[in-house]
Amino acid sequence: MKFHVNRDVFSEAVSFVVKLLPQRNPQPILAGVLIEATEDGNLALSAFDYEASARTTIEATVDEPGTILVHGRLLSDIASRLPNQPIQISTEDDGNISLTCGSASFALASMPVEEYPAIPEVTGESGLVPGDDFATAISQVAFAASRDDVTPVLTGVQLEVSGLGLSLVATDRYRVAVRDIQWDGSEQQAAALVPARTLQEVGKTFSHGGNISIAFSGSGDREIIAFTAGNKTVTSLLIKGNFPPVRRLFPAQTEHYAVVSTADLAEAVRRVSLVLDRSAPLRFTFSTSQVTMDASGGEQARASESVDAHLTGGDEVTLGLNPQYLLEALGAVKSEFVRVTFTSSDNANKLSPILITSQTSVDQAGQDSFKYLLQPNLLLR
Repeated sequence: MKFHVNRDVFSEAVSFVVKLLPQRNPQPILAGVLIEATEDGNLALSAFDYEASARTTIEATVDEPGTILVHGRLLSDIASRLPNQPIQISTEDDGNISLTCGSASFALASMPVEEYPAIPEVTGESGLVPGDDFATAISQVAFAASRDDVTPVLTGVQLEVSGLGLSLVATDRYRVAVRDIQWDGSEQQAAALVPARTLQEVGKTFSHGGNISIAFSGSGDREIIAFTAGNKTVTSLLIKGNFPPVRRLFPAQTEHYAVVSTADLAEAVRRVSLVLDRSAPLRFTFSTSQVTMDASGGEQARASESVDAHLTGGDEVTLGLNPQYLLEALGAVKSEFVRVTFTSSDNANKLSPILITSQTSVDQAGQDSFKYLLQPNLLLR
């Protein structure tokens, strides 16, 4: 094999395919990037760890077609630091891989191509979503997925196709985040539980890539989903299991609520929670014209701050909330104001969750479909 390629194009391609690879892989062969050079001047780069794969195709001057496998992160580090000149990569008689760029040269060990697993092929039904909307929806939902592998189904984001809409849902038992976006494709109902980490990388990679094609493929234990935009494709093995029916937790009536400046509330929460013991709730009191936050922590530290608020449809409310969970929701709202709705429960012994949605102004609800349900904490008197 021998080819010449633009340094910036190659570096970006290698960086893309290695992003989804785990930092430590129990199988050394899976740390490799597969590079396939064809006679028609195409260079395909792929990475796969049996759960997620990334593949991209770029143009190159191919002198001798062939396939090589080389350590991905090392190649990415080298490519990103090379001088701004064309890169030449070739295989040597001793089996090593030669990389030269200007006056810089590297000899890299090759990995056995025949031991590398086959990259998944996707042939299922697909549809299109706007790349920027999809990336925003991922950022509004994925953070609410659990980080505890004890319950794998909660570490994913549920993608649900219904009619002309695509819903993203995530929960970790203490909160639920939901966002709907437009879907242009098959109107048949479909669902896929995608690892949150993989989906977050998809959002970062394809946020400015125009429309994204989403395809469902495979069966049984090898069901996969594929995301494609331009010359890049990411596939992910789906998480097996039944995602909990969390949509039924959202209240139908939302007449008792407070509207607050998103930025002002977030800044106040960050300040007041500085004195809190780790995992302790922050006390919120919503009254007619303001919301007051009170915190007491170790070493007799105390803090209090009030922010303007507009309470509608009910009496003053006092509750305890996890400050980090609330801050993540405020960061996901994407609007100048936020609406905090106080729900009711049939169980008098159970605290009712609050519903957080976007608010364009004090009097006008937001235009997106983002919803975030957060369970309050018990407050010690």
